[in-house]
Amino acid sequence: MGRCGGLAVVAALGLVPFAAVTPALAAGCAFAPQGEGRVAAIIDARSFRLEDGREIRLAGIEPVTAERSKDTSALSAILMGREVTLSGEDDTPDRYGRQPAFVFLGTAETPVQAQLLAQGAALVSGNVTDKDCAAALTAAEEAGRQSKQGIWADAAAIKNAESPGDILAGIGRFTVVEGRVLSVRQAGATTYLNFGRNWTRDFAVTISRRMLARVEAAGIALKSLENRRIRVRGFVESQQGPRIEVLHPGQIERVGGN
Repeated sequence: MGRCGGLAVVAALGLVPFAAVTPALAAGCAFAPQGEGRVAAIIDARSFRLEDGREIRLAGIEPVTAERSKDTSALSAILMGREVTLSGEDDTPDRYGRQPAFVFLGTAETPVQAQLLAQGAALVSGNVTDKDCAAALTAAEEAGRQSKQGIWADAAAIKNAESPGDILAGIGRFTVVEGRVLSVRQAGATTYLNFGRNWTRDFAVTISRRMLARVEAAGIALKSLENRRIRVRGFVESQQGPRIEVLHPGQIERVGGN
């Protein structure tokens, strides 16, 4: 069983029901060990400091909103003063000197990331390359969404692709957008998933040529997304209209069976 397999810890902490995520959590997030330590301070919504001075950033998730990125309450309730073990795909510090890691309480098999996602206190970033782990995080987020935990109590938590003004209001922020792809077009080295007919105003998703092979290797045939409803996540940019650039295949999620 992988490190994401332990549901008992989540249930014991009194979080949301995890019955819906059991299949996905029975696998992945089993990465190389990165050490252990005791949590001495919570820095922000997804990072903390160990007693030995190391600063750790929770891999695979983003804060629910820019305004709440400094809200430490959810992470503090889980981690403050606790012994943790770390694992990850890569322990190279980010530009702020924080080590990205999947974090576990003691010998627990459910990562702290999954707990925050199930509480609606974080969003899946979409950049985890391990398929089993990515599925586990997505399932945890879905559990929080289905039970309307945290951010999911707000019906507007997922932006409507047909409301470009609403999306553009979140420029520079990590945002989840859902809608039906009207067309898939290529212009130069960029492929566009268009959600409206006005290309200078409506929302679109962009995929650079260098990303196409990775997207296709993940089983996403872009032309097959026409007239399909998808959910996309990423940082909103303004390029004649609101845009989200796909840097990882996990940013694109098909919705339902349509």
